[in-house]
Amino acid sequence: MGIKSFMGKRAEPEKPAEAPILVKDYMTENLVTFRENENIMDVMEKLIKHGISGGCVVNEKMELLGIISEGDCMKQISDSRYYNMPMSDLTVGKRMHTNVETIDGNMNVLDAAKKFIEMKFRRFPIIEEGKLVGQISQRDVLRAALKLKSHNWYY
Repeated sequence: MGIKSFMGKRAEPEKPAEAPILVKDYMTENLVTFRENENIMDVMEKLIKHGISGGCVVNEKMELLGIISEGDCMKQISDSRYYNMPMSDLTVGKRMHTNVETIDGNMNVLDAAKKFIEMKFRRFPIIEEGKLVGQISQRDVLRAALKLKSHNWYY
């Protein structure tokens, strides 16, 4: 007969359950948006005034139509000079990108970081029930990462 231990099985120490860090917790909700018929010169002024590199183009119902960026404006400046065309006639609708990738507000921020790397975008709009409700940028993901630095990175 062998020796029997009556200690029983030792339980692993419990790790506190951590809630996932979601995109909607870090997205920007107070957005600078643009309209399809807005002049490119006005867009450039807003980009500079607000210190942003681009923004969402929406209609009066806040439905996403596209994205316009400072790169789009730069292309317009170059084209206008090359083709000797006035910029005063050019609208957002003629320069915006309409094939826009969005992100689910309930996505984990770390998964969003991977999508930023794969897609090479600076921002992703967040849509709920067909309406623009926010936007997450690479900077927003970095803010979330700083908050996570004392936690476990793996979920």
